[in-house]
Amino acid sequence: MSEAVQRIVGAYVKLRNRKALEDMKVHRQRLITELKSAHGAFDLSLSIKQLDDEIAVIELGLWMLNTAAAA
Repeated sequence: MSEAVQRIVGAYVKLRNRKALEDMKVHRQRLITELKSAHGAFDLSLSIKQLDDEIAVIELGLWMLNTAAAA
């Protein structure tokens, strides 16, 4: 997992920037869709796995924002 993504998500959570987190998530979902539809000689499974891991971190950030808003 990229420490950079964890730090970016952490900063957006501190700033309560839900839109930025949602945009990051949508962008990565779009990339996964494109990679899965790509046909070629390259194995893209590691890239897809990394994007899935990043989405999990982003979803955790969104969950943290929801929890903070409910409190």
